Amino acid sequence: MIPTRRTLLAALAAVGTLASLTACSSGSDGSDGSGSSDAAGGTYTFWDPYPQFDASSPWGKRVGECGTKAGVTVKRTAYDTTDLGNKALLAAQQGNAPDVMLVDNPVVSTLVEAGILNKTSDLGLDTKSVQQNIIGAGTIDDAAYGIPIGANTLALYYNKKVLTAAGVDPASVKDWASLTAALKKVKAAGKKGITFSAIGTEEGSFQFLPWFWGAGGDLTKLDSAKGVAALSLWKGWVDDGLAPKDVLQNTQTTSWQEFATGEYAFGENGTWQLGNADKAGFEYGIVNVPAENGGSAPVPTGGEFVTVPVQKDTARYDVTKKIVTCLTNDANLLASDTTLTYVAPTAAVQAEQVKQNPKLKPWVDAVAAARGRTSGGLGTKYPTISQQMWTAVQAALSGSKSPKDALGTAQSSAQKG
Repeated sequence: MIPTRRTLLAALAAVGTLASLTACSSGSDGSDGSGSSDAAGGTYTFWDPYPQFDASSPWGKRVGECGTKAGVTVKRTAYDTTDLGNKALLAAQQGNAPDVMLVDNPVVSTLVEAGILNKTSDLGLDTKSVQQNIIGAGTIDDAAYGIPIGANTLALYYNKKVLTAAGVDPASVKDWASLTAALKKVKAAGKKGITFSAIGTEEGSFQFLPWFWGAGGDLTKLDSAKGVAALSLWKGWVDDGLAPKDVLQNTQTTSWQEFATGEYAFGENGTWQLGNADKAGFEYGIVNVPAENGGSAPVPTGGEFVTVPVQKDTARYDVTKKIVTCLTNDANLLASDTTLTYVAPTAAVQAEQVKQNPKLKPWVDAVAAARGRTSGGLGTKYPTISQQMWTAVQAALSGSKSPKDALGTAQSSAQKG
């Protein structure tokens, strides 16, 4: 399907609302990612959102090696996540989309709606071993449009020294009530409770979703009593001094920096902070985000999908398939996901990861319970819903509206959008 200009413009607007949620840093090398469309030309173009990895990095070498094994040269270009989505849409409009592209998982449905991605089944790519909840983020109308390179998600890091001094056993944190009780003990002991990101961007929604879903919230009904309960929890923590007021401005990076001071008992953050956690200078542990009434809350999946954009020259797909298969086979996934600090999308590779690094076990469990933000048929509706969600969080935590009124406005606006 060739995308129309109107469809592409609508998709560009949707991509513009999504921000990077993975371990990737911002930036672009600024190079031109377009390449020859001649299947016999020997050069295949590859775009990814990893500008922090140059050609000499393990990831850069992996991409090059997969090209060599396919008998071609891969020209890799790295962009910031949001920039990558926009460039993909413009390249499709101009008829020079890359051969292979890694995109943040919420962007997949937007690119599919624009008509610029191939189904994995049409290319003969095997996705049977991928966990259903992970591939769900790139599945539209029961068809997968890419293969996840890996997944990351959220959990609660905790400072062992702070909890011990406050007389809190981390194993006692099983639901919202026990977590709040722990935060109160920590505050009474002279330390700080919990830090997270509630900034007015996709990062804020990403961090709020475990609590929203953990209350039983439904993204199509933002103003339900369950959604209000989740937002009221956060507001109560801020009002009672159990969480800092600067969560309103915190990104996931600045929130981590607060936790890394050693003053906080808990920090909600992602798999990508494991390396920093080992450098923090204090003993830490990890527990899953608790659901309101116990058990692990569903958490959102982050991570990218390896996708194949539509090409005018369909003869290129045979080589493209070889490159994609090379990048996503079990042996290479283990190496790549170690480099990217991702949980692998298949159970077999996850088991090997945990064997090599037991600290990944709680993250594997968290990913198993994770949900795609665009899953459940939301697709391109998600960016609008998310924007209204983070706006409601900002309004409630700043005190300009009650949680109920903030989410009521959000639901009304989301329905109009």
